[in-house]
Amino acid sequence: MTIKIGKKIKGYSVNKPEEKATSAGIAPAAPATLDPPKAEVIQMHEQIERPEVLVGSTYKIKSPLFEHSLYVTINDIVLNQGTEHELRRPFEVFINSKNMEHFQWIVALTRIMSAVFRKGGDVTFLVEELKAVFDPRGGYFKAGGVYMPSIVAELGAVIEQHLKSIGLMHDPDLSAEQRRLMAEKRAAYEGGGARKKKGESEGADSSSLRASGDAAGFPPGATLCQKCNAVATIVMDGCATCLNCGYSKCG
Repeated sequence: MTIKIGKKIKGYSVNKPEEKATSAGIAPAAPATLDPPKAEVIQMHEQIERPEVLVGSTYKIKSPLFEHSLYVTINDIVLNQGTEHELRRPFEVFINSKNMEHFQWIVALTRIMSAVFRKGGDVTFLVEELKAVFDPRGGYFKAGGVYMPSIVAELGAVIEQHLKSIGLMHDPDLSAEQRRLMAEKRAAYEGGGARKKKGESEGADSSSLRASGDAAGFPPGATLCQKCNAVATIVMDGCATCLNCGYSKCG
């Protein structure tokens, strides 16, 4: 819009927005508050470089299949350290032993697992893949009465234990009803003097299963659980129930 000025201009001033609003009877708007910039949350990905220092844990595997023990070291990287988004994620794994017979496949396995760890994302699938490997020569029972189908499966159990310790995996919580049912089953089984089950299960005789069950604190006569591989399954009223994880064929 054009305004014609017919007089001589002797001076001028610039009206500020606040002065215009005041003259019009409008209260000036409060200045907008800017949110402080938020730091970017770093997630695990393959572009992250290895820092000078990593946090590590070492686990010992003693198997009757090997003359010497295996020592599994898992190193973790700490992301977003010192913030509320601090994360601890596996970065690399090493396996050491005096036994050099299986050196090639051990090195290959550790390199593949380390590459998967550094890739990021959901790495928990490694646990199920490793625990599903069976040795054609047969498995063995580790301390505590847990059946291991192979040395690779026990390595998967070690990875699972470590992922749980850093909060990447969690044990499924049993409901109060499941815990009550397991306690009732165990009390009834021990008090009723149930007969010890005979026969073989998963390539192990009943005496070894009973011995493992007793050592782990489960009732005599307990057999191998198909889900958690613990010698903790009892049969009552035609229903097989695991006293360790709650698995039952009756639902």
